[in-house]
Amino acid sequence: MRTMRTIALTTLAALALTGCGAAAPSSPQASTPARPRVRLIKVPAVVGRNHQLAQNTMQAAGLYNLREKDATGRGRLLIWDRNWVVVRQSPPAGRRVRPDTVITLYSKKIGE
Repeated sequence: MRTMRTIALTTLAALALTGCGAAAPSSPQASTPARPRVRLIKVPAVVGRNHQLAQNTMQAAGLYNLREKDATGRGRLLIWDRNWVVVRQSPPAGRRVRPDTVITLYSKKIGE
C-alpha cells in the first residue's frame, strides 16, 4: 500500500511541476514579421504640360497607376494625348505617395 501511495504522490508531483514550468519568453519581433519599408515618391508637377509629356514624367518618377479625365466635364476620351494639356492633377505636386497610388490627370484640348 505504501508503494502505491509513493507512486501516486510522485506522479502527482511530476504533473504539478510540469504545469509550473516557465515558458520561453517570446519577443513581439519574433512573432511578427518585419514589414518592408515602402519607398514614397514625390509627385511631379505636370500642370500646364502636354498630356503625353505629363504621363511620361509620372512614369519616369515611378508612378504607373495613371487615370485621365476630360477637365471640361464632357466625358471625352483622350485619344491623341499630344493634343491635350493638363490643367489639374490629383494628388497635388509635391505630395509623397506610395508607388501604387492612383494619379489622375485632368486635361482639356489645347486652345480650349
